[in-house]
Amino acid sequence: MSYRFDTLAIHAGQPNDALTGAVVTPIYQTTTYAQHQLGGQPDYCYSRTGNPGRTALESSLAALEGARYGLAFASGLAAVNALLQTLSAGDHVVASQDLYGGCYRIFTKIFSRFGITFSLIDTTDVRNVERAITKATRLLWLETPSNPLLRITDIEACCAVARQRGIRSVVDNTFATPVHQRPLQLGADIVLHSTTKYIGGHCDVLGGALVTSDEETFSELKFVQNATGAVPGPQDCFLLLRGIKTLSLRVRQHAENAQRIAEHLEAHPEVRRVIYPGLASHPQHELARRQAAGFGAVVSVEFEGGIERVRSLIGQLRLWPLAESLGGVKSLLCHPATMTHAAVEPAERRRIGIGDGLVRLSVGIEDVEDLIEDLNAALEQSAGAKRQQEVPA
Repeated sequence: MSYRFDTLAIHAGQPNDALTGAVVTPIYQTTTYAQHQLGGQPDYCYSRTGNPGRTALESSLAALEGARYGLAFASGLAAVNALLQTLSAGDHVVASQDLYGGCYRIFTKIFSRFGITFSLIDTTDVRNVERAITKATRLLWLETPSNPLLRITDIEACCAVARQRGIRSVVDNTFATPVHQRPLQLGADIVLHSTTKYIGGHCDVLGGALVTSDEETFSELKFVQNATGAVPGPQDCFLLLRGIKTLSLRVRQHAENAQRIAEHLEAHPEVRRVIYPGLASHPQHELARRQAAGFGAVVSVEFEGGIERVRSLIGQLRLWPLAESLGGVKSLLCHPATMTHAAVEPAERRRIGIGDGLVRLSVGIEDVEDLIEDLNAALEQSAGAKRQQEVPA
């Protein structure tokens, strides 16, 4: 029988425990397993290779993305690292230019040292993708919505180009989540997640994942996962499985709150620019509507007064702590230029469009009226302080 998303989130990969009948997958806090014969191939032999809790997590993640195979990692960047380790010296990657700063760092500071080259381009225009591909290109790396400028790439069009050229495509689906976007159905070969974010959902566990329906791709990635060992522990798997059970409930509320906040800030006189795919003013709004079932819960904002205004706001806000990460139930404010994208050189940030006055709001699931009132009060207080500084002595 084929089940719908919310049912899969509760049941996929998570049968009642055969030994005790427990309805929650137990934590198998063990490193090794007794084997019954020499040369056997048991399902479990050593927990770097496999753990029942990780199997449940990987099966659940695959089901949510409509995939055959899932692989869980110790962090999002561990998943990124594993995928890049399937490449060889001389290979070339075409990637979205506006992407997570950790990916930029591992591309340009780590793997570029081993002879792998990267072209970071504006993938919102499929013609740029076509022009960037060379004979050495092995991977097309798309992040949509992108981090932190929330640009939307046409997954179906770009992945079709990659497939025609015999190139694998990967889509980072962290921001959209499988609740809103299913890249494999749009032609992607691999989906990447930082499960630390919405899948975990509570800012209490690190994790990453890769999912695919291609057996050869899975086998390559499984080999790297086992050979390099950056796997989540049993407690991590338990927490991520717990987060998955409420994923769609949380994501829908996140997105509803984000839409309200984006609309409110867009009309606020102290706001210079609001970037959110759910706004009609977003340049790829119609594509976002066609490609996904929702617009996500990250809102990027530039306030009047630039970085000095941001500094002032941080001290006035009560419900928006200055913090890395996103996707948790608590709202967070991040300053990409000094936090998530600090590893990106200033000239590159300027080229991409990440200004020093840009903030990224990860909208939580608090009462949205409280969140709006807190933003309003902080904007008013910081505006008053700015006016006082401008008064001549």
